[in-house]
Amino acid sequence: MKTFGLPGTSLDVPNVVAGMMRIAKMEDPAIRDLVQACLDSGINFFDHADIYGGALHRSEERFASAMSFTPSQRESIVLQTKCGIVKCAAGAYFDFSAEHILESVDGSLKALQTDYIDILLLHRPDALVEPEEVAKAFDALEASGKVRYFGVSNHTPGQIDLLKKSVRQPLVANQLQLSITHSPMVAQGMAMNMVDEDQAITRDNGIVDYCRLHDIVVQAWSPYQGGFFTGVFLGDPKYATLNHVLDRLADKYGVTPMGIATAWITRHPANMQVVTGTTQPSRIIEAAAGSDIPLTREEWYDLFRAADHIVP
Repeated sequence: MKTFGLPGTSLDVPNVVAGMMRIAKMEDPAIRDLVQACLDSGINFFDHADIYGGALHRSEERFASAMSFTPSQRESIVLQTKCGIVKCAAGAYFDFSAEHILESVDGSLKALQTDYIDILLLHRPDALVEPEEVAKAFDALEASGKVRYFGVSNHTPGQIDLLKKSVRQPLVANQLQLSITHSPMVAQGMAMNMVDEDQAITRDNGIVDYCRLHDIVVQAWSPYQGGFFTGVFLGDPKYATLNHVLDRLADKYGVTPMGIATAWITRHPANMQVVTGTTQPSRIIEAAAGSDIPLTREEWYDLFRAADHIVP
């Protein structure tokens, strides 16, 4: 498992992260088997959110209840959680008020049975954000020791810069949707200025380059999804050309296609992290196997081209 020092922190982190979004309905032994497969594979980084699991903090509660980490075990793992999405009868809204952030963190600490969160992310941009409110919450959380480091999720460069107007802590991560087939943040730059090509449209204002320039690690969520929750591309006949290349490279490197799909992201020089969402230990092992596969430039572009992206 490849690891690296997370900029702006004292943490050494793996480039594959275990997402805990789907564990709420699992039995304790199954959760323990999943977590042990992660640890055995070198994945000690676990990603949560207050809204995961249906009921508020439910997945966090299930994780802590099943694992019952000792203090030393807790120190050996990285716990990341997110806040800012509020579910209501009409659907959802976003709340980056200091009151909500502080309340959410207290709920996560209780649910996770821990005294501190390693990394707190703001889950989705709040159109009504007041940067000074976020700064107020972050300062209080840092001073109390409840949160060590901070970041965002699904944020554009402009939204991050707006937060930085008041927030003094480094924003160390930005969790964004990225896979071989869903990669406008990577693909756009290669088709820039190509009129009439959809790939040339800027949808995120150069977020990957921005994150690299500002030492913000991109955490790739839904790394095996074909689109926005449209199903995985692995083994899907709609992506026959891509799967052919995945199979060929999987045979070459002695891993599964999932390992190669992981390697396509981790090969990027931005030191991206892949956030898996599986509940199957075998899938964790497959994903982890791609952590440090040294795809060549030609192989990386073969996969990119096979996913129907333009390589001019």
